[in-house]
Amino acid sequence: MTKRIHILSPRLANQIAAGEVVERPANVIKELVENALDAGADRIDVDVEQGGVKLMRIRDNGSGIDCEDLPLALSRHATSKIQDLDDLEAVKSLGFRGEALASIASVSRLTLSSRTATAEQAWQVEAEGRDMATSVKPCAHPQGTTLEVRDLFFNTPARRKFLRTEKTEFAHLEEVIKRMALSRFDVAFSLRHNQKVVHSLRPAISQLDQEKRIAAMLSPEFMAQSVHLEMEAAGLHLQGWVGLPTFSRSQADMQYFFVNGRIVRDKLVAHAIRQAYQDVLYHGRHSAFVLYLTLDPTLVDVNVHPTKHEVRFRDGRLVHDFLFRSLHRALGDVRPQNAVMQTPQTPQVSGIAAGEFSAQNAIAFNAQAYQNPAPAAAQVREQMAAYADLHQGVAPITHTLMNAPANLPVGAISSPFNTPADNSSPPPLGYAIAQLHGIYILAQNALGLVLVDMHAAHERITYERLKQAYDAQGIQSQPLLVPEAIHVSQQQADVAEQQQETLQQLGIRIERSGPESLVIRQMPVLLRNARAEDLVVKILEELRVHGQSRHLTEFRNEVLGTMACHGAVRANRKLSIEEMNGLLRDMEQTERSGQCNHGRPTWTQLSMQELDKLFMRGR
Repeated sequence: MTKRIHILSPRLANQIAAGEVVERPANVIKELVENALDAGADRIDVDVEQGGVKLMRIRDNGSGIDCEDLPLALSRHATSKIQDLDDLEAVKSLGFRGEALASIASVSRLTLSSRTATAEQAWQVEAEGRDMATSVKPCAHPQGTTLEVRDLFFNTPARRKFLRTEKTEFAHLEEVIKRMALSRFDVAFSLRHNQKVVHSLRPAISQLDQEKRIAAMLSPEFMAQSVHLEMEAAGLHLQGWVGLPTFSRSQADMQYFFVNGRIVRDKLVAHAIRQAYQDVLYHGRHSAFVLYLTLDPTLVDVNVHPTKHEVRFRDGRLVHDFLFRSLHRALGDVRPQNAVMQTPQTPQVSGIAAGEFSAQNAIAFNAQAYQNPAPAAAQVREQMAAYADLHQGVAPITHTLMNAPANLPVGAISSPFNTPADNSSPPPLGYAIAQLHGIYILAQNALGLVLVDMHAAHERITYERLKQAYDAQGIQSQPLLVPEAIHVSQQQADVAEQQQETLQQLGIRIERSGPESLVIRQMPVLLRNARAEDLVVKILEELRVHGQSRHLTEFRNEVLGTMACHGAVRANRKLSIEEMNGLLRDMEQTERSGQCNHGRPTWTQLSMQELDKLFMRGR
């Protein structure tokens, strides 16, 4: 029998909406703290019991709610933040749907008390999971608002069964408070659980106070191994802290990205950050960061998902490129002199200047063992092509590069030197004093002992030179002897037509031969033995999704990385003091010299305090 169409009751409609917004206590805290922030509060106190299931109390000192508006505040689609479509297209508030309070009230016992600055007294309204028949009564309350949410899901037992243990639910709830505290440094936050203070945070206005709050929310180790950055271009402003590659994580549990003060999880953002760390992060590890992107609200759509965790950028390609270049620049600018400042004894955060980036020229070795003639540009191309063949298992490595590092003409020649006789300050990585088992260099600097993996360090130096030399020459391409026809999706074929100029800059020439077919006519020389179809399809897909492709660059870097690995000094190679000092000076001038091409660290510092501790000195 066909059932008649009818309108849902307000209570049932709210409970259905609650299924999208309220999954656990943490979701309630998120919605209510966002409301407090939108009300202009600069102090928010959160008190919970039994992981939030029994009680959640959120008190703020914001603008408050007028007595006449209290019952309306618990109705669906009731909000003070949106008036018309123009407001929706440029949302500046965290909340705007007008569903949170109604949804929460439908699955709990809710009490809302509030007072505005001009009101003579405070007023209170209650709801108990029923239709919105509420009554307003006077109460005692300072300016601001307090919301009490008791017995979550008391009238929807099926939903309550899905809740986890008290410890788990509180962990989710605490994570929400962390995110809010990181999003608004100007606001004081406190969190109590079962009458015990968990967090008590004062406003953090200065950068030092902000770093203290981050250390409290994440860990002191993160702050000790991160760099501060601030970049601005094309109406986009990015600032925050990025963890050094050596501070990598087994899981993505220290990744906080805010867009106009709203924490988001965005595929485009994640891809850009992952690409920026690609050359320096060990395989399978995750980066750590706290980053804030600010842009015109009209350029980002936050009305994508009920929980507002996802956003959509109007110009995703611009945002992706800006994020990648900013982070890539900041990580590339980190030198040993920056990292030496960040020892456990001085956990300071060194800054990255916000000016235009200019790549530091690598300084070539000048020790006798490394004085190989610099190859001409044509020779470099031939060597690169040989390594491309090697990568495909086609051609052997040239004898020259097997036995010596590629000494490419991309920088000035450094002069090796020993420890000076005077008392002048030593350079960041100090002066070499010995070589250990033909693998490690031992050096002395102002802080203590420096240990260097000579193969890993020289591998990074050689790799950076190869990239600079290749970029200086431009991408050399050649026509295919037999053009290759490939089958793609219609969207990918459209991208190939629209992005002809971009593809040609990558050394690829493609013609469309049908709605879902292309013909590859030209490929880069370096990748002459790569599978053209696989490479082109991956590039087109990245262009379609992200507006740009790093796949060809990744493939190129993989080939150059192989060259650098075979060109670097090998284990058990005896180096003179002059050669070791030459390597240390090169490391100080080379981008990303703290990690080899595979993301492993190239050096570490042992301070005098750490050495004294090993031998129990001073006790």
